[in-house]
Amino acid sequence: MRSSQGLSSTTDKYLLGGLGCAVALACLGLAYFAYIVQNLRVSPPPAPTAVPSSLTEVTSTPFLFATPTETSSPLEPTALLPLIPSPIPTYGVTGPPTGKIAFACYVKQIDQICLMDADGTNRRQLTDFDATAFYPSLSPDGTTVYFSSRQSGNFEIYSVPVNGGDSKKLTNGIGSLYGPELSPNGEWIVFAKQGDGLWLMRPDGKNPRPLTNRDDIDPTWSPDGSMIAFASSRAGARQLFVMNADGSNIRQVTNLDNMGGRSTWSPDGTRLAFYRGPRGDRNIYVINVDGNGLVQLTDGGDNLGPSWSPDGNWIAFTSFRDGNNEIYLIHPDGTGLTRLTNTPISDWQPRWGR
Repeated sequence: MRSSQGLSSTTDKYLLGGLGCAVALACLGLAYFAYIVQNLRVSPPPAPTAVPSSLTEVTSTPFLFATPTETSSPLEPTALLPLIPSPIPTYGVTGPPTGKIAFACYVKQIDQICLMDADGTNRRQLTDFDATAFYPSLSPDGTTVYFSSRQSGNFEIYSVPVNGGDSKKLTNGIGSLYGPELSPNGEWIVFAKQGDGLWLMRPDGKNPRPLTNRDDIDPTWSPDGSMIAFASSRAGARQLFVMNADGSNIRQVTNLDNMGGRSTWSPDGTRLAFYRGPRGDRNIYVINVDGNGLVQLTDGGDNLGPSWSPDGNWIAFTSFRDGNNEIYLIHPDGTGLTRLTNTPISDWQPRWGR
């Protein structure tokens, strides 16, 4: 029989042997784990997606529509988009109409230039020509009306004081000229030359020079004088465009059928009012200058030639809704329709001023 001392010695051997194996296995496991960690390949994170250059351009450009430039080659016609009205904008200005409105008045079978206060009172006739006088606009300071007339045989640009003084012919033989309007800073008159685009000249008629060379009509200055809106068929069907005051950076605003000509800026320079529709059923619309936010203000009556009031609270326009061309007012949200003139003759082409 083994002694207790011998048994203990044998047991210790087995225990030490087992412990050694366990330590060896543990070391082997640690070594394998270290090998795995050392050789584990972690996939790098995906590279950040680059911001498209077009998005960068959009966020840094104030206009989000197409930007055709002034070239001699014709632009490709674009498909006409359907009318999708947006929610009606709201305006905070309230109160009766103020300022003056110049307009064409049909007197003794001849269009003349007339003027009235914006509430329809104090009406007076400024011209007594033997031939058509129309397309009036008021100077920014409210002292002078500029207009087109063929009093001398050809359509020339004239001016007349609002106090009823003598008219003055400003141009002489450069073509048939229409739609003059003085810039907000009083330095330039923009007008349309039939068949030869838009032109500029000084308020006294000096230094006439071309600004564009396409079928462009009905120019009107933005309130700050930095841009000009106009109608043109340069992209196919007639549409509204805006450009910088020097004729650069031409951008198309509308893409609608049956577009009219004359438009008008909102006093804050963010919207344009215009008219469109088939003959006999034209209506007044408002759109953002970026081409969004289209709103129809009138519904029936054959309406045209809108002009925004300087305070932003009203839009004047011509309507045939009562069987005769008369001047009406409406708020830019489509409310407050008001007849301003009520005469047996035709009153049309209103242009608001101070």
